[in-house]
Amino acid sequence: MDEIKNDNNKTNFDEFKSSGQSPWGTPPGSGNGSGRGPIPPNIDEVIKKIQEFINKYLPGGKSGGLPIILVVSILIVIWGLSGLYRVLPDEQGVVLRFGKFTSTTQPGLNYHFPYPIETVLTPKVTKVNRMDIGFRSERDTGFGSTGVADVAEESLMLTGDENIVNIDFSVFWVIKDAGKFLFKIQDPSTVVKAASETAMREVIAKSNIQSILTEGRSKIEIETQEIIQSILDEYESGIQITQVQTQKADPPDQVIDAFRDVQAARADMERSKNEAEAYRNDVIPRARGEAAKILQAAEAYKKKVVAQAEGEASRFIAIYNEYAQAKVVTQERMYLETMEKVLADIDKVIIDKNASSGVVPYLPLPELKKKKTN
Repeated sequence: MDEIKNDNNKTNFDEFKSSGQSPWGTPPGSGNGSGRGPIPPNIDEVIKKIQEFINKYLPGGKSGGLPIILVVSILIVIWGLSGLYRVLPDEQGVVLRFGKFTSTTQPGLNYHFPYPIETVLTPKVTKVNRMDIGFRSERDTGFGSTGVADVAEESLMLTGDENIVNIDFSVFWVIKDAGKFLFKIQDPSTVVKAASETAMREVIAKSNIQSILTEGRSKIEIETQEIIQSILDEYESGIQITQVQTQKADPPDQVIDAFRDVQAARADMERSKNEAEAYRNDVIPRARGEAAKILQAAEAYKKKVVAQAEGEASRFIAIYNEYAQAKVVTQERMYLETMEKVLADIDKVIIDKNASSGVVPYLPLPELKKKKTN
């Protein structure tokens, strides 16, 4: 009797199973109040239906081992080819294996293990990003015009000579290493902003306000860029700073009028100083030239006098030597030379003392000679 009862129960279970109902008279998926879930589908039937669906699209329309293998092979090939990906010229590929960063790839056609083993991120690495510090750009929605709002807690800095300067600047940066950029830092904008503000405060603290407001801006920009880059490299951020650009450097608004007066007075002082320098540069070279000219003239006169004295001395020695050898001849020659010099510019008449008639009456012979010449 027990065997017959068990056989009847088995027959009823098979009937419920084939009819799609549960043994307790409830449809599949509905609750029965006993806490048990719905009956799972028959695996054999599911496989059979999938096989019938595939056979519709296969040659011959018959199921078999070879078509299934062919389909699986095609699916595997398609899955393998899904690992091909392209990186654009302005991008860098970041390969993740099960979500963990493994490597970076350069622009071009590349391959990675298909999903879900590996995935790829392609951030833009040539895009220049800008970070404004000390001010924020605003747009007036009513008129479409742009404005600038100052952020005092970022822009006010203490200088090396204990002054306060209100400086606004912008930092431009690009992605240098996409892997480090995505996974080494959490918020790139915040990191760049904090590093830039720290670097600028360090540079300003070593500079005087006069150089900050005038000719020292380019030097400040270069030093700030170097410090920012060193900080970001220490963080392994994968960010490259391309430029630091100061937008404004002024004293605080509360003292800007007085500071401008000081600047105007300093400008007047510099102008007067430059004029004095120009006058000095004009007078001193001319005075030095005149002094050099006088020195050269004195040197030439000295050489002339010395040369004349040496010549006279040499001439005297030569005459003395001749006098020592022939006194009479030398005396007569010296007498004649002396009289020639003395009487050279005097009108004179020479009369031979041996003339027999003696002295004739004076005739103005020189006057007649002058008249004849005229």
